[in-house]
Formats: sequence, C-alpha cells, structure tokens
Amino acid sequence: MKTKTAIMAGFLMVCFFSFTSMLTKNSTEIFEGIYDGQEDYGYNFIGIDDDDEEYTMTFHEVDESLLKSFDLQSEQLVGTKFMVTYTISTETLKDEDGFEDEIETYTIIALKKL
Repeated sequence: MKTKTAIMAGFLMVCFFSFTSMLTKNSTEIFEGIYDGQEDYGYNFIGIDDDDEEYTMTFHEVDESLLKSFDLQSEQLVGTKFMVTYTISTETLKDEDGFEDEIETYTIIALKKL
C-alpha cells in the first residue's frame, strides 16, 4: 500500500512540474523610442539608454486594433517618436530530449505619438 501511494505521489509531482514549466508568463512594460520600420522578424524602435547609447527594441507582434490607427507596415511613420506599451510573454518548451527552451515574444498593446 505504501509503495502504491509513493508511486502515485511521484507521478503527481512529475505531472505538476511538467505542466507548470509549460505555462506562459506575461509582464507589461513601457518604452519610449523612435520608429525605425518593419522587418520580416518584427517592428523596430530606437531607444536611448542611461549612458546615452542607442539600442534597438524589436517587437514581434502588434495588437490588430493598433494597425488600424497606426500603419506600421508603411514607411510613413519611420522617424516618429512613440510611447510603446508592450507585453513580454515567456513560454517554456521542452524539446524531444527533455531540454527546456524559453521563448520570449514582445507584443505592442498600445501606442501614443509623442
């Protein structure tokens, strides 16, 4: 009876850790930068860090309703300064060998011209 209980408890623990590692985690951030255009892999914005150095932020997805207000797929808005509100979704996947890989997706959820 104890063996059966121990096996069942072990099985439940393995299931718990397997399912929690597959959950998606989200966080919301704000970024201020100049729109630099769209590439195949996403939408690029240029920001300035604390040391006055330029860096590029790439957003993989944009909320569909925003594309109706801001045509980020054209060159018209390149050079425009925006306040960008975005989410970072982190998904942990296991490959066939059991190794975990975290994939982050940056999604724009709000834009405001500055």
